[in-house]
Order: sequence, then C-alpha cells, then structure tokens
Amino acid sequence: MAEQTAQNLTDDANAPGAVLRQGRAADPVPDAAGSALNAAQRTAALQASEAARAESDRPPEPDEQEAGDDQENEAEREPQGDIEKALAESKQRKLRLMLRQCDRVLLMDFDLLSMSDWPTNYQMAAARRSRDLWVFSALVAATIFLSGLTGFIPAWIAGGGFGAFVIILLLGVPIIRRIYTEKPSYLDLVVKRQRLLRDARKHVEHLEGKEGLVWQCARMAEYNPALKHPRFSDIIRLSEQRVLARQLVRREYVRLYLIYMLEAEKAYSRVQQAFFDGNQEAIDRGWQSVAAVPAERT
Repeated sequence: MAEQTAQNLTDDANAPGAVLRQGRAADPVPDAAGSALNAAQRTAALQASEAARAESDRPPEPDEQEAGDDQENEAEREPQGDIEKALAESKQRKLRLMLRQCDRVLLMDFDLLSMSDWPTNYQMAAARRSRDLWVFSALVAATIFLSGLTGFIPAWIAGGGFGAFVIILLLGVPIIRRIYTEKPSYLDLVVKRQRLLRDARKHVEHLEGKEGLVWQCARMAEYNPALKHPRFSDIIRLSEQRVLARQLVRREYVRLYLIYMLEAEKAYSRVQQAFFDGNQEAIDRGWQSVAAVPAERT
C-alpha cells in the first residue's frame, strides 16, 4: 500500500502538467521559558491598558469637579468684579460730590424762612382801620380849632377842639400809645413785615453763597422726585444765575424757597444713607480704593 502511494506521487510529479511550488519555511520551535515570559508581559500590558481605559471612562470625583467649577467661576468673576468695583467707585464719587456741594442745606434756619411771626392780613386790616380812625379824629379836632379862629364857632369850642387835637396827636406817639393798648399800630406791622423779609433774604443769600445752593441741590432729584416739580423751575433758574436772594421780594417766594429746602433736606438724608451703605459694602468686599478713608487728625 505504501509502495503504491509513493509510486502514485512519483507519477503525479512526473506528469507533464504538474508544477512544483516552493513551500514556506518551517516555524521554529519556541522556547518554553521565553513563551511564558512573553505571555506574562502581554497579560500585564493588557491589564494596564484596560485599567487606563477604565480610569478615563470613570466620571470625575465630586471634589475634583467642584474644584474645576470653582476655578472657572473665579475666572469669570474676576472681570465682573472689576466692573462692579469701577461702578461702585464712580457711584461713591458722585455721592460724595453731591454731599459736599449740598451740605449747606443743613444750615437752614426754619424759623427765619418760615416767618412764623408774620402779621396776618386780618391784623393789618384792623391796624389800618385804627390808623384811619386816628387820622380822621385828628382832622376833625383840627378843623374845629381852625373854625374857632375865624369866629365861626365859639372860642370855648375851638379851645376844646385844640385840646382834643393835642391829645389825639399824643396818642399816636408809640411810647404813650403802649400805655393804654398793646395792639401794634399799622406802621409797626409794616416795619415788622419788612424786617422779617429782610432777615429771610439775608439768610437765603448766606445759604446760596457764590455757587447757588438750589441749583446744586437740583441734581439730587434722583433721590427725591419732588425736586423736579415745575413750580421750582423759576427759583432753580434764578439760583443758577446767582440772583435768587435779590428776587425774593415777597413772602410767597420765601415760602416756596423754604419748601424746596425741606425737600432738598430729605434728598440729602437719602444721599447720605446711600453713601454710607455703599461705603460699608466696599469695606465688606475689601475695596479699599472705594471705601472712604477718614482724614488724619492733627
């Protein structure tokens, strides 16, 4: 059987159509120790690659994630904090300027501007009637006396008229008049009105100064909208022109000025509170350039 098979293979090789091809080289026999070492290294490398892949696929820890978020938020807050600091510094500078320019509003004397002792129209009318009656009585007495000189009436009546005329004139003297009555005369009331108005105008001139207090306080309208009322437009314009004190020739104008000063005082208090709040916030946030520093004592 083996001889027949070998003969068949020889016949097939000698056949006219047969072609012989070169075979591949035989694999070397691997060393047993080297094969074990390579297998161990490949296993360790495979395990290391799987561990690295698992580490990369594992979600980040909460602490690491929070640290990354804090860094990003801090980087975003830095420019925003600079903008807030610049805005706060600008606002504090504006408030400080308003407080410095309008601090004279605290010097306002309410009694001088309100003129609470101002004589009323009823008092003026009553004093005017008393004055007219005094003048009429003096004229009647003088007429009787002059008529007696011409012989038109008896001499004793003319003498009585002369005595009455002298008494009436003496009653018009302030020192004597205060003996029998405490009511002021019409002239006293007029003089009192003029004095009150003059004192109020001097006080307004002192408050206005050279810059114009009403005009400077108008910028505080943001903290008190009442300062924008149209009725104050005239005194604001006169204050800007530095002629306000000379134009307050009536009591109504002085009272309008007083109302404006009261509204400005309210606005000043609010501006002052806003400045203190901003200064405290700057101190809390560590903005030393924004916080107001007290002046050194000498």
